[in-house]
Amino acid sequence: MNELIDLFLSFCRIGGFTFGGGYAMLPMIQKEIVEQRKWATEDEVMDYFAIGQCTPGVIAVNTATFIGYKRKGVLGGIAATAGVIFPSIVIVTLIAAFLNNFAELEMVQNALGAIRTVVGVLILNAVIRMWKKTSVDKICITITVIAFLASFVFDISPIIVVVIGGGIGLFLKGGKKA
Repeated sequence: MNELIDLFLSFCRIGGFTFGGGYAMLPMIQKEIVEQRKWATEDEVMDYFAIGQCTPGVIAVNTATFIGYKRKGVLGGIAATAGVIFPSIVIVTLIAAFLNNFAELEMVQNALGAIRTVVGVLILNAVIRMWKKTSVDKICITITVIAFLASFVFDISPIIVVVIGGGIGLFLKGGKKA
């Protein structure tokens, strides 16, 4: 029971202090789940995150569910999922209650602008950390360039890019270790 509470509270912290969605949460997951709790390795978290991108739903919720399930089965998945969404529910409820009073305040607009900037840095940090953990060869670089062009130049859906990238990797590398 204690570990279920720990899962809930850990993911509450992650969900409560992550602005910008699932990508921005990756550095916090690495710190809390990999470094502090040692509930998963960095490679496992990257795998869960990649699977979370391919499965329906929010990446943050999917990743929390996978990690919780790994720790304590179905109840662990439920505890981690509840933990990651609980802060958002509370925050959105409070914002909705007071939005009309504060939305136009310059101070609020400035704070949100700064938060968006910091989220960009956190996402870049996650990308750099993921890149360092990836075995970089000609195939990897080619897939990266194609994914970048598909996403940013041709505006192809990220879901399609991830699925095609996985298919290309599977086709080119087969069952060999990446």
